[in-house]
Amino acid sequence: MNKVQLKTPQEQALMRESGRLLSQVFEMLDHFVAPGVTTIEIDRQVEHFIVNTLHARPASKGQYDYPYTLNCSINEVVCHGMPSASRKLKSGDIVNLDITLEKNGFVSDSSKMYLVGDVTPAARKLVQTTYDAMWKGIQKVAPGARLGDIGHAIQQHAEQYGYSVVREYCGHGIGREMHEAPQVLHFGRPNTGEILREGMTFTIEPMINQGTHKTRTLKDGWTVVTRDKKLSAQWEHTVLVTADGYEVLTLRAEEQENGKHLAG
Repeated sequence: MNKVQLKTPQEQALMRESGRLLSQVFEMLDHFVAPGVTTIEIDRQVEHFIVNTLHARPASKGQYDYPYTLNCSINEVVCHGMPSASRKLKSGDIVNLDITLEKNGFVSDSSKMYLVGDVTPAARKLVQTTYDAMWKGIQKVAPGARLGDIGHAIQQHAEQYGYSVVREYCGHGIGREMHEAPQVLHFGRPNTGEILREGMTFTIEPMINQGTHKTRTLKDGWTVVTRDKKLSAQWEHTVLVTADGYEVLTLRAEEQENGKHLAG
């Protein structure tokens, strides 16, 4: 992977705009995701909204020959779940919608967990703990901090509740390309890894499992599931390293209102 691309103030402004638009996609979905909706309907709704309302491009479609606008990962699916005309959301499902958007040459990437209908307390706890773990990692971001600080904070928070952190998939640098340097692991040791510098932009996107961290990929070549079939949850934001800390470029209005710590 190439070296880290530090973003200029002008590039940061373009990424901020891309992130702002992506946050609006999730706000639209808050009124669309419901029992009975198929995952392909969600995919088509998101593509239509990005293209026709936001006048932007769904960055995932066509990337690595992926044919859809988003990943839709339900229950034991860890990541890269593919939309389907036959899979309807049902009460009790937890679903991660992972969406990318490109505007003016810069890509933003974010995901949100949706609780469909009547979700069990155990599933709600996993979703909330994963959200909090993501924020534990984000709050370590500052110039002079190191990538290991982020991973350690996430791992420590998840494991104290008896959960495990998926090892095979990680956050990544982002900008003109969806995947840039560096890789951002969600586990690790403090004071290790690359030193953070002002102008770095990357995603933090922990995948946390109820049971073992081990996964397997289904025959479609995309869908990753927990090996023990227990639940998995994930949240993701695109983050900028600022002069004195961090800025979450994909922050949603609900998070600003709620002090950033309520999963919904």
